[in-house]
Amino acid sequence: MRRLILSDIHGNLEALEAVLRDAEGEWAEAVCLGDLVGYGASPAEVVAWARANTAVTVRGNHDRVCAGLDDALWFNAAARRAVEWTKAALGAEDSEWLRGLPAGPLRFERYEIAHGAPFDEDEYLVTDADVEDLDKVLQRPICFVGHTHVQRAWQWTGGGLYRLPAPDRKTREQLTRLEPETLYLINPGSVGQPRDRDPRAGYALWDDEERTLALRRVRYDVAGAQARIEEAGLPEWLAVRLGEGR
Repeated sequence: MRRLILSDIHGNLEALEAVLRDAEGEWAEAVCLGDLVGYGASPAEVVAWARANTAVTVRGNHDRVCAGLDDALWFNAAARRAVEWTKAALGAEDSEWLRGLPAGPLRFERYEIAHGAPFDEDEYLVTDADVEDLDKVLQRPICFVGHTHVQRAWQWTGGGLYRLPAPDRKTREQLTRLEPETLYLINPGSVGQPRDRDPRAGYALWDDEERTLALRRVRYDVAGAQARIEEAGLPEWLAVRLGEGR
């Protein structure tokens, strides 16, 4: 099956729509790794899409806080303001749906998903050192994670840990053929708020029959997303960072 792997949309409808246009006709099932809401100004629209179109969604930390399952004391000031705005913008059914999202990891026949690390939904996996020992805890050949907003993937080989290539700023796609009997940890990047100095939306396409992984970046209407944030009265920094990819 061909799967569309999304993470960290963060209420950015413009970025989500660009990803869906870019991947149109190339997937049969959508999987979301959490943080549908927070930061962006279109949380209700993003949740509506996810409710109607994702086969499985694991909760993120912003989903958890915006649904009232946790407090925002450990968020920065801009994130806390966005949480309060998002709570008011979401309808009762959307909030209830967010509250019902499962915590990761979720395990399926050939893969598992989590928002943060597979051992802690709030843990960030950014560097090689963060992931080098995870081959001892992964329960499936492929594990998809989000949370960092950085598009990155690793493979454990006989020689140790190897980082897979990802698109550079001039490249739309990096295609990798996945090897059998090998472990992979894959972060598709953030759809709605990339933090790797590349403002393009990040996502992945995984074909488990052909054993291919496509890490992709796509341009979207950043100015439109920024204007929505400003019109909503959300912190200016949340708009500025979209144009800078950080």
